[in-house]
Amino acid sequence: MEDGGSGRHQHGAPKRPRLEDVAARVGLSTASVSLVLRGVPGPSERTRQRVLKAAADLGYQADRTASTLASRRSRLLGVMVDIHSPFHAELVEHLHTAAEGVGYDLVLSTLTRTRDERTAVDTLLAFRSEALILLGPTAPADALAVLDNKAPVITVGRRIADTALDVVRTADDDGVRQTIDHLAGLGHREIVYVDGGKGAIATDRRRGYRTAMRRHGLGDHIRVLAGDHTEAAGERAARHLLDGGRLPTAVVAYNDQCAIGVLAALARAGVAVPGEVSVAGYDDDTLSRLSCFNLTTVSQNAREQARHAVTAAVERLDQDRTEPREVVLTPRLVVRGTTAGRG
Repeated sequence: MEDGGSGRHQHGAPKRPRLEDVAARVGLSTASVSLVLRGVPGPSERTRQRVLKAAADLGYQADRTASTLASRRSRLLGVMVDIHSPFHAELVEHLHTAAEGVGYDLVLSTLTRTRDERTAVDTLLAFRSEALILLGPTAPADALAVLDNKAPVITVGRRIADTALDVVRTADDDGVRQTIDHLAGLGHREIVYVDGGKGAIATDRRRGYRTAMRRHGLGDHIRVLAGDHTEAAGERAARHLLDGGRLPTAVVAYNDQCAIGVLAALARAGVAVPGEVSVAGYDDDTLSRLSCFNLTTVSQNAREQARHAVTAAVERLDQDRTEPREVVLTPRLVVRGTTAGRG
């Protein structure tokens, strides 16, 4: 029995609007409508608005499964993200925006305390990710190069030398250098650094601290405490300083989470920040901007890193670029309320 144009199948279920229905509504070809809905340049703004309105009125939603099968492409970018990192969360938000702007979507796979990089990457490949955007990977460079043979790899945040991979990062050593310049300019000499552990990012930031301290004639005051990227590491480092008796005048932490741990331990001990000890972090993540922390830190420009990472992936996939590219952005010190001058 025919549905009589009621928009329902014979059993009364709503009929899913098709691309052809949108095309009929606006009097255009399905090809033209498809261009608009996929965000491809070409159709006029007036045409684009008509198509989008018709699609909204009809309740049309693209059938990603059908389009994937037809094109044999997923148009998915796989992103490996550390679930505990506020900075990674911000990067993912900007990656989504950048990917949608060029007709791609994201698949996320998380790192946790019990889920390693290999598992996360295998999941991304299983979901047919066409390229892999890896946030702060720690795998050896040769392992990442092998992975690049399966899908283009873009590493974000980490310096990787002498490989055919695309890299998007900020100059980490320069970011810490700016922090030391700031503190030295305020009259600080006893500036302690809480380290980030192993890995290229931690190495670069630690080197930036040592180099800047020596440049200011403070080589004898260099002091690096063991740490990592967590609040717990910052608390441990601060307790170590408190137990040692005489406190430094400033503490620079590997990242904002570590710095917040330092702030927490100093607050419990009744140490005034920045009156007695200045504290600075790195990343300018969402927590650092809260008024309860108001943390002096270094911005990595998450929006620009995300934009460059998606651009690199699209160039590999759609524009046949084969030569590796490294984009190095300049970090920017953001001075807030946790640092002040001496005396």
